Amino acid sequence: MTLCLGIETSCDETALALVRDGRLLAQRIATQIDAHAVFGGVVPELASREHLRALGPLLDGLTADAGVRLGELDAVCVARGPGLLGSLLVGLSLAKGIVLATGAALVGVNHLQAHLLAPALERPIAFPALGLLVSGGHTQTYRMDSPTAFATLGRTLDDAAGEAFDKAAKTLNLPYPGGRFIDLLGRMGEADPALFPRPYVANDSLDFSFSGLKTAMVNHVAAHPDLRAPALTDDLDALVADLRARGALEPLARTCASYTLAVADTLRIKTARALDANPGMRSLVVAGGVAANSVVRRTMAELAAARGLDIVLPPLALCTDNAAMIALAGEFLFHAGYRHGLDLDAVPRGRRIPWDYRQVRPHPA
Repeated sequence: MTLCLGIETSCDETALALVRDGRLLAQRIATQIDAHAVFGGVVPELASREHLRALGPLLDGLTADAGVRLGELDAVCVARGPGLLGSLLVGLSLAKGIVLATGAALVGVNHLQAHLLAPALERPIAFPALGLLVSGGHTQTYRMDSPTAFATLGRTLDDAAGEAFDKAAKTLNLPYPGGRFIDLLGRMGEADPALFPRPYVANDSLDFSFSGLKTAMVNHVAAHPDLRAPALTDDLDALVADLRARGALEPLARTCASYTLAVADTLRIKTARALDANPGMRSLVVAGGVAANSVVRRTMAELAAARGLDIVLPPLALCTDNAAMIALAGEFLFHAGYRHGLDLDAVPRGRRIPWDYRQVRPHPA
């Protein structure tokens, strides 16, 4: 029996979770959306302070929920990157403090790879698998040979799919984070496949670039300023009622649907190309915040079915940043004998995360 604590503070979600032998015992999450919404995006210094404020009460509540003591921990698993440096350091500080106090093992976790393992909390993943990570800061494909063996195939060159959604929402005067509103409004309209381009697909590359799509949306709204929502509100029902009364719902819904289709099509093209280059995959794993998008989920499910692959999608609650995925990924590493010392450092976005584990005898599962 192995008990692992997961700590996630890479961006604007403060999360702690306990996993025992692959099963989630309890999780506590404090979101910072309201704190950052007024700025239209995440403010790094504010995020760090919010993590520091939230972690103590979350830890007390988590151990009470699960009925466990910190002294029972076998491993403390912490997101070490990529992410906001200050935010990561807050989580790492807590992790190291607990390790010093309890003697538990310390395991640093790659936040991106943890996203792709999140569905394993609910169902097994058939390896080897092709992993597509689609989030606000990253859009990447991986070859996953096991829960601890990942090879990057394609990566974000500039803007990720999630950033493309958030920028489009800001252009349309929709609230932050805007991907959810574009998805919901898009369901009310019919997509025009020719309205927006499929960016960076006229090549042989597996990499992603969504900056051109963002520009296409900015130009489209500049040419049709009536598409902008009249007032910034997170009350979708009120917004829809106002748009319908002014006869503006149909063109905005069509724009959102077309934009979403462009993102999903681009992901499909690149993922299909990665599958062609990596025959023998048994499943397609899609994860990250954008994996909650209804069109992306449907498009990837259709691709997997066409290729005869098992489609693995996390439940919506595990698409966004969470500590359950960190605890599970750390547990896989712990059982394989991978550990870190107290010199474990944080790795901000834009830097490669090193494979710098100490190898010890694998822990019996």
